[in-house]
Amino acid sequence: MPPLLRLLRPHQWLKNGFVFVGVLFGHAWRDPALLGAALLAGAAFCLLSSAVYVANDYVDRNQDRRHPEKKRRPLASGAVSVPAALALGFVCLAGGLALAFLTSRAPWIFVAYLLLQVVYNLGAKHIVVLDVFIIAAGFMLRILAGTVGVGIPPTNWLLLCSLMLTLFLGFAKRRAELDALVDDSAVHRRVLEHYSRTMLDQFIVIAATGTVVSYALYTVSPETVALHGTPWLIATVPFVLYGLLRYLYLLHRQGGGGDPAREVLTDPHLLAALAGWTALVVALLSSWL
Repeated sequence: MPPLLRLLRPHQWLKNGFVFVGVLFGHAWRDPALLGAALLAGAAFCLLSSAVYVANDYVDRNQDRRHPEKKRRPLASGAVSVPAALALGFVCLAGGLALAFLTSRAPWIFVAYLLLQVVYNLGAKHIVVLDVFIIAAGFMLRILAGTVGVGIPPTNWLLLCSLMLTLFLGFAKRRAELDALVDDSAVHRRVLEHYSRTMLDQFIVIAATGTVVSYALYTVSPETVALHGTPWLIATVPFVLYGLLRYLYLLHRQGGGGDPAREVLTDPHLLAALAGWTALVVALLSSWL
């Protein structure tokens, strides 16, 4: 794709799908106003996250030139000039904030996301464990933007399941980065010096177990059955379990796991698990089954 578009990392917009979790489990797809508000919140997050990617690439461009993969990024490779990149980043930032303040009931969520990115890049990304929790917090804010921000009350189950899943993906990403270390470790994240493969494997197991258990308990809880009018959401658990196990296979045997969005978009098994889970959830919540 064109370098300017690549600079925005559009494949990473898949992460902003967390904005629509509340729409799905809150039955809000039947309300055009709520659905439209969630779509605008998702668009705002796409613009803001792309602005953050541009800023990160600008700051890290010299270091990225020494990395075997990141040297191909538009700024590091010289495919996009610094003035053009900064102008594009500013347009995305202004557009995202404009959407947030004009359409959301809680624009502070989007401001909090930007402040979180500033804290992360000013030094929190070098603090072991906290770095992954901050990444997970960014996903929590996406969920809040699609619930509180559009008038849908979030449930504790929803937040807990999402927290465990994003911690799993975050620690798996660090594990993949650790496996990709080369002799010149200066081109990699400094925080990796504080992680070990054994430690990360333990963290991953804890987060994966928490994801499956919390989601399974959510599907059979009396509140869930009463809210959705079906006791059969438990049937969606195998899709979640298969997706997690497949991700672990890609991480440990295929050299994957470093980019969750790319893995989901390119691995047919993960795509099938996600599509099957989504289709079954929609069918159950719509009383089609």
